[in-house]
Amino acid sequence: MAAFRYEAYDDAGRLRKGVQEADTARQLRARLRERGLAVARVAPVAGADRTAGGTSRWRRGLSATQLSLITRQFATLLGAGLPVEQTLNALIEQADGDHARQVLAGVRGEVLAGFPLAGALQKFPREFPELYVTLVAAGERSGRLAEVMERLADYVESRQALRQKIGLAFIYPAIVTVVAGAVVLGLLVYVVPQVVNVFQSTHQTLPWLTRALIATSGFMQASGWLWLLGLAAAGWGAGRLLRHPPRRMRFHRMLLRLPVAGALIRGVNSAQLASTLGILVGSGVPLLDALHAGAGVVRNLPMREAVEQAARTVREGGSLSRALGAAGLFPPMLVHMIASGEASGRLAHMLERAAAQQGREMESRVMGLTSLMEPLLIVAMGGVVLVIVLAILLPIFEMNQLAR
Repeated sequence: MAAFRYEAYDDAGRLRKGVQEADTARQLRARLRERGLAVARVAPVAGADRTAGGTSRWRRGLSATQLSLITRQFATLLGAGLPVEQTLNALIEQADGDHARQVLAGVRGEVLAGFPLAGALQKFPREFPELYVTLVAAGERSGRLAEVMERLADYVESRQALRQKIGLAFIYPAIVTVVAGAVVLGLLVYVVPQVVNVFQSTHQTLPWLTRALIATSGFMQASGWLWLLGLAAAGWGAGRLLRHPPRRMRFHRMLLRLPVAGALIRGVNSAQLASTLGILVGSGVPLLDALHAGAGVVRNLPMREAVEQAARTVREGGSLSRALGAAGLFPPMLVHMIASGEASGRLAHMLERAAAQQGREMESRVMGLTSLMEPLLIVAMGGVVLVIVLAILLPIFEMNQLAR
Protein backbone atom coordinates (compact mmCIF):
# COMPACT_ATOMS: atom_id res chain seq x y z
CA MET A 1 0.00 0.00 0.00
CA ALA A 2 1.38 3.40 -1.03
CA ALA A 3 0.54 7.00 -0.20
CA PHE A 4 -1.03 9.24 -2.83
CA ARG A 5 -1.62 12.97 -2.93
CA TYR A 6 -4.97 13.90 -4.44
CA GLU A 7 -6.90 16.98 -5.56
CA ALA A 8 -10.67 16.74 -6.05
CA TYR A 9 -13.74 18.98 -6.17
CA ASP A 10 -16.87 18.47 -4.08
CA ASP A 11 -20.47 19.18 -5.12
CA ALA A 12 -20.11 22.85 -4.13
CA GLY A 13 -17.08 23.27 -6.39
CA ARG A 14 -14.58 23.58 -3.52
CA LEU A 15 -11.12 22.10 -4.04
CA ARG A 16 -10.21 19.37 -1.59
CA LYS A 17 -6.58 18.29 -1.12
CA GLY A 18 -5.11 15.52 0.99
CA VAL A 19 -3.07 12.35 1.26
CA GLN A 20 -4.50 8.84 1.45
CA GLU A 21 -3.13 5.34 1.17
CA ALA A 22 -4.26 2.87 -1.44
CA ASP A 23 -2.92 -0.09 -3.36
CA THR A 24 -3.09 1.81 -6.67
CA ALA A 25 -4.01 5.25 -7.94
CA ARG A 26 -7.07 3.75 -9.68
CA GLN A 27 -8.32 2.37 -6.37
CA LEU A 28 -8.00 5.80 -4.76
CA ARG A 29 -9.86 7.47 -7.65
CA ALA A 30 -12.71 4.98 -7.27
CA ARG A 31 -12.80 5.57 -3.54
CA LEU A 32 -12.97 9.35 -4.02
CA ARG A 33 -15.74 9.05 -6.61
CA GLU A 34 -17.74 6.96 -4.16
CA ARG A 35 -17.53 9.93 -1.77
CA GLY A 36 -19.03 12.20 -4.45
CA LEU A 37 -15.78 13.95 -5.37
CA ALA A 38 -14.66 14.83 -8.89
CA VAL A 39 -11.02 13.77 -9.06
CA ALA A 40 -8.64 16.29 -10.64
CA ARG A 41 -5.23 14.79 -9.81
CA VAL A 42 -3.77 11.76 -8.07
CA ALA A 43 0.01 11.26 -7.75
CA PRO A 44 2.29 9.15 -5.54
CA VAL A 45 3.71 11.24 -2.70
CA ALA A 46 7.29 9.98 -2.98
CA GLY A 47 7.30 10.02 -6.76
CA ALA A 48 5.91 13.55 -6.89
CA ASP A 49 8.55 14.77 -4.51
CA ARG A 50 11.34 13.34 -6.63
CA THR A 51 10.18 14.74 -9.95
CA ALA A 52 12.52 17.13 -11.64
CA GLY A 53 9.85 19.19 -13.36
CA GLY A 54 6.88 21.20 -12.27
CA THR A 55 6.45 23.19 -9.14
CA SER A 56 7.63 20.38 -6.86
CA ARG A 57 11.22 21.24 -7.75
CA TRP A 58 10.82 24.57 -5.97
CA ARG A 59 8.94 23.20 -2.98
CA ARG A 60 10.53 23.92 0.36
CA GLY A 61 11.42 21.12 2.77
CA LEU A 62 10.53 20.73 6.40
CA SER A 63 11.49 23.64 8.61
CA ALA A 64 14.04 23.15 11.37
CA THR A 65 11.25 23.40 13.96
CA GLN A 66 9.13 20.76 12.22
CA LEU A 67 12.08 18.38 11.82
CA SER A 68 13.02 18.81 15.47
CA LEU A 69 9.45 18.14 16.63
CA ILE A 70 8.99 15.10 14.38
CA THR A 71 12.32 13.62 15.51
CA ARG A 72 11.52 14.06 19.20
CA GLN A 73 8.04 12.54 18.79
CA PHE A 74 9.50 9.66 16.77
CA ALA A 75 12.07 8.95 19.49
CA THR A 76 9.44 9.10 22.25
CA LEU A 77 7.04 6.71 20.51
CA LEU A 78 9.77 4.24 19.59
CA GLY A 79 11.06 4.38 23.16
CA ALA A 80 7.54 3.50 24.34
CA GLY A 81 7.72 0.26 22.36
CA LEU A 82 5.62 1.13 19.30
CA PRO A 83 6.68 -0.40 15.98
CA VAL A 84 7.75 1.89 13.16
CA GLU A 85 4.47 1.59 11.24
CA GLN A 86 2.30 2.54 14.23
CA THR A 87 4.70 5.33 15.11
CA LEU A 88 4.32 6.79 11.62
CA ASN A 89 0.52 6.49 11.90
CA ALA A 90 0.58 8.50 15.13
CA LEU A 91 2.92 11.10 13.64
CA ILE A 92 0.65 11.52 10.60
CA GLU A 93 -2.38 12.12 12.83
CA GLN A 94 -0.69 14.81 14.90
CA ALA A 95 1.48 16.34 12.16
CA ASP A 96 1.59 20.13 12.16
CA GLY A 97 0.86 21.24 8.61
CA ASP A 98 -0.26 19.59 5.40
CA HIS A 99 3.24 19.27 3.96
CA ALA A 100 4.59 17.43 7.01
CA ARG A 101 1.58 15.12 6.91
CA GLN A 102 2.21 14.37 3.24
CA VAL A 103 5.89 13.62 3.83
CA LEU A 104 5.17 11.28 6.73
CA ALA A 105 2.47 9.52 4.71
CA GLY A 106 4.99 9.05 1.92
CA VAL A 107 7.54 7.60 4.35
CA ARG A 108 4.91 5.22 5.70
CA GLY A 109 4.01 4.14 2.19
CA GLU A 110 7.64 3.31 1.44
CA VAL A 111 7.94 1.35 4.70
CA LEU A 112 4.80 -0.63 3.88
CA ALA A 113 6.27 -1.32 0.43
CA GLY A 114 9.16 -3.14 2.12
CA PHE A 115 11.83 -0.47 2.45
CA PRO A 116 13.68 -0.02 5.77
CA LEU A 117 13.04 3.26 7.57
CA ALA A 118 16.36 4.74 6.43
CA GLY A 119 15.58 3.79 2.83
CA ALA A 120 12.14 5.38 3.11
CA LEU A 121 13.61 8.60 4.53
CA GLN A 122 16.18 8.64 1.72
CA LYS A 123 13.31 9.06 -0.76
CA PHE A 124 12.81 12.59 0.64
CA PRO A 125 16.26 14.25 0.50
CA ARG A 126 14.84 17.78 0.85
CA GLU A 127 13.24 16.91 4.19
CA PHE A 128 15.76 14.51 5.74
CA PRO A 129 19.47 15.31 5.22
CA GLU A 130 22.12 12.69 4.60
CA LEU A 131 23.33 12.78 8.21
CA TYR A 132 19.80 12.06 9.43
CA VAL A 133 19.44 9.04 7.14
CA THR A 134 22.90 7.77 8.07
CA LEU A 135 22.06 7.78 11.77
CA VAL A 136 18.73 6.03 11.26
CA ALA A 137 20.46 3.37 9.16
CA ALA A 138 23.04 2.87 11.93
CA GLY A 139 20.26 2.47 14.48
CA GLU A 140 18.48 -0.12 12.35
CA ARG A 141 21.69 -2.11 11.78
CA SER A 142 22.56 -2.13 15.49
CA GLY A 143 19.02 -2.84 16.68
CA ARG A 144 19.09 0.35 18.80
CA LEU A 145 16.82 2.54 16.69
CA ALA A 146 14.98 4.04 19.67
CA GLU A 147 18.25 4.99 21.40
CA VAL A 148 19.71 6.45 18.21
CA MET A 149 16.54 8.48 17.58
CA GLU A 150 16.84 9.93 21.09
CA ARG A 151 20.41 11.02 20.36
CA LEU A 152 19.34 12.35 16.98
CA ALA A 153 16.52 14.33 18.58
CA ASP A 154 18.97 15.86 21.06
CA TYR A 155 21.31 16.72 18.18
CA VAL A 156 18.61 18.36 16.04
CA GLU A 157 17.24 20.33 19.00
CA SER A 158 20.67 21.56 20.12
CA ARG A 159 21.57 22.60 16.59
CA GLN A 160 18.28 24.48 16.20
CA ALA A 161 18.74 26.17 19.60
CA LEU A 162 22.24 27.27 18.60
CA ARG A 163 20.95 28.77 15.36
CA GLN A 164 18.16 30.58 17.20
CA LYS A 165 20.57 32.06 19.74
CA ILE A 166 22.85 33.35 17.00
CA GLY A 167 19.92 34.74 15.01
CA LEU A 168 18.35 36.46 18.01
CA ALA A 169 21.70 37.92 19.04
CA PHE A 170 22.05 39.71 15.69
CA ILE A 171 18.44 40.88 15.38
CA TYR A 172 18.86 44.02 17.50
CA PRO A 173 22.05 45.25 15.76
CA ALA A 174 20.40 44.61 12.39
CA ILE A 175 17.31 46.63 13.38
CA VAL A 176 19.45 49.50 14.68
CA THR A 177 21.48 49.52 11.46
CA VAL A 178 18.38 49.58 9.25
CA VAL A 179 16.71 52.33 11.30
CA ALA A 180 19.90 54.42 11.34
CA GLY A 181 20.33 54.11 7.60
CA ALA A 182 16.68 55.07 7.01
CA VAL A 183 16.98 58.13 9.29
CA VAL A 184 20.17 59.37 7.62
CA LEU A 185 18.74 58.77 4.15
CA GLY A 186 15.56 60.65 5.07
CA LEU A 187 17.56 63.61 6.40
CA LEU A 188 19.72 63.78 3.27
CA VAL A 189 16.90 63.38 0.76
CA TYR A 190 14.02 65.32 2.37
CA VAL A 191 15.23 67.60 5.20
CA VAL A 192 18.50 69.00 3.81
CA PRO A 193 17.03 70.19 0.46
CA GLN A 194 14.41 72.27 2.27
CA VAL A 195 17.06 73.92 4.44
CA VAL A 196 19.24 74.58 1.38
CA ASN A 197 16.49 76.71 -0.16
CA VAL A 198 16.62 79.01 2.87
CA PHE A 199 20.42 79.36 2.71
CA GLN A 200 20.47 80.04 -1.02
CA SER A 201 18.21 83.07 -0.61
CA THR A 202 20.75 84.73 1.74
CA HIS A 203 23.62 84.56 -0.82
CA GLN A 204 26.15 84.06 1.97
CA THR A 205 29.27 81.93 1.87
CA LEU A 206 28.41 78.67 3.56
CA PRO A 207 30.80 76.69 5.85
CA TRP A 208 32.66 73.81 4.25
CA LEU A 209 30.70 71.28 6.33
CA THR A 210 27.40 72.65 5.03
CA ARG A 211 28.66 72.66 1.44
CA ALA A 212 29.77 69.06 1.80
CA LEU A 213 26.35 68.10 3.18
CA ILE A 214 24.57 69.89 0.33
CA ALA A 215 26.78 68.13 -2.22
CA THR A 216 26.08 64.77 -0.60
CA SER A 217 22.36 65.44 -0.56
CA GLY A 218 22.37 66.46 -4.23
CA PHE A 219 24.36 63.39 -5.14
CA MET A 220 21.91 61.11 -3.30
CA GLN A 221 18.92 62.76 -4.97
CA ALA A 222 20.43 62.62 -8.44
CA SER A 223 22.02 59.18 -8.42
CA GLY A 224 20.74 57.31 -5.38
CA TRP A 225 18.69 54.92 -7.48
CA LEU A 226 21.77 54.22 -9.60
CA TRP A 227 23.67 53.23 -6.47
CA LEU A 228 20.84 50.88 -5.49
CA LEU A 229 20.94 49.29 -8.93
CA GLY A 230 24.72 49.10 -8.71
CA LEU A 231 24.57 47.35 -5.34
CA ALA A 232 21.99 44.89 -6.65
CA ALA A 233 24.13 44.22 -9.73
CA ALA A 234 27.22 43.80 -7.55
CA GLY A 235 25.39 41.30 -5.35
CA TRP A 236 24.20 39.36 -8.38
CA GLY A 237 27.67 39.39 -9.89
CA ALA A 238 29.28 38.25 -6.65
CA GLY A 239 26.81 35.37 -6.45
CA ARG A 240 27.67 34.34 -10.00
CA LEU A 241 31.41 34.52 -9.31
CA LEU A 242 31.14 32.47 -6.12
CA ARG A 243 29.49 29.64 -8.01
CA HIS A 244 32.96 28.84 -9.38
CA PRO A 245 34.51 26.41 -6.83
CA PRO A 246 38.10 27.85 -6.88
CA ARG A 247 36.79 31.40 -6.36
CA ARG A 248 34.49 30.22 -3.58
CA MET A 249 37.39 28.41 -1.95
CA ARG A 250 39.53 31.59 -2.01
CA PHE A 251 36.62 33.61 -0.61
CA HIS A 252 36.13 31.15 2.25
CA ARG A 253 39.86 31.25 3.03
CA MET A 254 39.68 35.03 3.16
CA LEU A 255 36.75 34.81 5.60
CA LEU A 256 38.81 32.60 7.93
CA ARG A 257 41.53 35.28 8.06
CA LEU A 258 39.14 38.02 9.22
CA PRO A 259 39.77 39.08 12.85
CA VAL A 260 36.33 38.44 14.38
CA ALA A 261 34.30 36.70 11.69
CA GLY A 262 37.04 34.12 11.17
CA ALA A 263 36.89 32.95 14.78
CA LEU A 264 33.09 32.72 14.63
CA ILE A 265 33.20 30.70 11.41
CA ARG A 266 35.75 28.32 12.92
CA GLY A 267 33.65 27.97 16.06
CA VAL A 268 30.38 27.26 14.24
CA ASN A 269 31.88 24.67 11.89
CA SER A 270 33.96 23.03 14.63
CA ALA A 271 30.93 22.69 16.93
CA GLN A 272 28.84 21.15 14.14
CA LEU A 273 31.63 18.75 13.17
CA ALA A 274 32.28 17.63 16.75
CA SER A 275 28.59 17.08 17.55
CA THR A 276 28.05 15.20 14.29
CA LEU A 277 31.05 12.93 14.81
CA GLY A 278 30.08 12.39 18.45
CA ILE A 279 26.57 11.20 17.69
CA LEU A 280 27.67 9.08 14.71
CA VAL A 281 30.56 7.35 16.50
CA GLY A 282 28.45 6.93 19.63
CA SER A 283 25.73 5.26 17.54
CA GLY A 284 28.11 2.65 16.18
CA VAL A 285 28.94 4.24 12.81
CA PRO A 286 32.56 3.52 11.75
CA LEU A 287 34.85 6.53 12.04
CA LEU A 288 35.53 6.72 8.29
CA ASP A 289 31.79 6.80 7.48
CA ALA A 290 31.29 9.34 10.26
CA LEU A 291 33.98 11.59 8.78
CA HIS A 292 32.43 11.46 5.32
CA ALA A 293 29.03 12.36 6.77
CA GLY A 294 30.57 15.00 9.05
CA ALA A 295 32.25 16.73 6.13
CA GLY A 296 28.78 17.47 4.77
CA VAL A 297 27.81 19.66 7.75
CA VAL A 298 30.98 21.79 7.46
CA ARG A 299 30.00 24.78 5.32
CA ASN A 300 33.41 26.44 5.06
CA LEU A 301 35.18 24.87 2.08
CA PRO A 302 38.79 24.90 3.41
CA MET A 303 37.60 23.29 6.66
CA ARG A 304 35.55 20.74 4.72
CA GLU A 305 38.62 19.92 2.60
CA ALA A 306 40.60 19.45 5.83
CA VAL A 307 38.00 16.97 7.13
CA GLU A 308 38.11 15.05 3.84
CA GLN A 309 41.92 14.96 4.04
CA ALA A 310 41.64 13.74 7.63
CA ALA A 311 39.38 10.92 6.42
CA ARG A 312 42.06 9.88 3.91
CA THR A 313 44.68 10.00 6.66
CA VAL A 314 42.55 7.84 8.98
CA ARG A 315 41.97 5.35 6.14
CA GLU A 316 45.73 5.01 5.83
CA GLY A 317 46.07 4.32 9.57
CA GLY A 318 46.81 7.84 10.80
CA SER A 319 45.42 9.68 13.78
CA LEU A 320 42.35 11.90 13.47
CA SER A 321 43.67 14.47 15.93
CA ARG A 322 47.01 14.81 14.10
CA ALA A 323 45.27 15.14 10.76
CA LEU A 324 42.96 17.90 12.00
CA GLY A 325 45.80 19.61 13.85
CA ALA A 326 48.00 19.61 10.75
CA ALA A 327 45.36 21.59 8.86
CA GLY A 328 45.66 24.48 11.33
CA LEU A 329 42.02 25.43 10.85
CA PHE A 330 40.39 23.87 13.91
CA PRO A 331 40.59 25.17 17.49
CA PRO A 332 43.45 23.60 19.49
CA MET A 333 41.04 22.63 22.29
CA LEU A 334 39.03 20.49 19.86
CA VAL A 335 42.19 18.79 18.56
CA HIS A 336 43.47 18.06 22.09
CA MET A 337 40.13 16.62 23.23
CA ILE A 338 39.99 14.34 20.18
CA ALA A 339 43.55 13.20 20.92
CA SER A 340 42.54 12.45 24.50
CA GLY A 341 39.54 10.46 23.30
CA GLU A 342 41.67 8.43 20.89
CA ALA A 343 44.21 7.67 23.61
CA SER A 344 41.62 6.64 26.19
CA GLY A 345 39.29 4.78 23.82
CA ARG A 346 36.41 7.17 24.63
CA LEU A 347 36.35 9.12 21.38
CA ALA A 348 32.55 9.48 21.22
CA HIS A 349 32.38 10.86 24.76
CA MET A 350 35.20 13.34 24.18
CA LEU A 351 33.66 14.45 20.89
CA GLU A 352 30.39 15.22 22.65
CA ARG A 353 32.25 17.16 25.33
CA ALA A 354 34.20 19.02 22.67
CA ALA A 355 30.95 19.89 20.87
CA ALA A 356 29.44 21.26 24.08
CA GLN A 357 32.61 23.25 24.83
CA GLN A 358 32.75 24.70 21.32
CA GLY A 359 29.07 25.60 21.49
CA ARG A 360 29.51 27.46 24.79
CA GLU A 361 32.61 29.25 23.54
CA MET A 362 30.93 30.32 20.33
CA GLU A 363 27.84 31.50 22.20
CA SER A 364 29.98 33.65 24.49
CA ARG A 365 31.80 35.09 21.46
CA VAL A 366 28.53 36.00 19.78
CA MET A 367 27.12 37.57 22.93
CA GLY A 368 30.31 39.56 23.47
CA LEU A 369 30.33 40.74 19.87
CA THR A 370 26.69 41.83 19.88
CA SER A 371 27.04 43.55 23.26
CA LEU A 372 29.93 45.54 21.76
CA MET A 373 28.13 46.25 18.49
CA GLU A 374 25.03 47.75 20.08
CA PRO A 375 26.70 50.79 21.71
CA LEU A 376 29.01 51.26 18.72
CA LEU A 377 26.04 51.43 16.37
CA ILE A 378 24.25 53.92 18.61
CA VAL A 379 27.36 56.10 18.86
CA ALA A 380 27.89 55.94 15.09
CA MET A 381 24.28 56.91 14.42
CA GLY A 382 24.51 59.75 16.90
CA GLY A 383 27.73 60.97 15.28
CA VAL A 384 26.22 61.03 11.80
CA VAL A 385 23.11 62.87 13.00
CA LEU A 386 25.34 65.33 14.92
CA VAL A 387 27.32 66.12 11.76
CA ILE A 388 24.10 66.77 9.81
CA VAL A 389 22.70 68.98 12.56
CA LEU A 390 25.96 70.96 12.82
CA ALA A 391 26.05 71.44 9.05
CA ILE A 392 22.55 72.93 9.23
CA LEU A 393 23.14 75.05 12.34
CA LEU A 394 26.54 76.59 11.44
CA PRO A 395 25.10 78.92 8.73
CA ILE A 396 22.36 79.97 11.16
CA PHE A 397 24.96 80.90 13.78
CA GLU A 398 26.88 82.95 11.19
CA MET A 399 23.70 84.74 10.13
CA ASN A 400 22.99 85.66 13.77
CA GLN A 401 26.53 87.06 14.17
CA LEU A 402 26.15 89.15 11.00
CA ALA A 403 22.81 90.48 12.20
CA ARG A 404 24.46 91.74 15.40
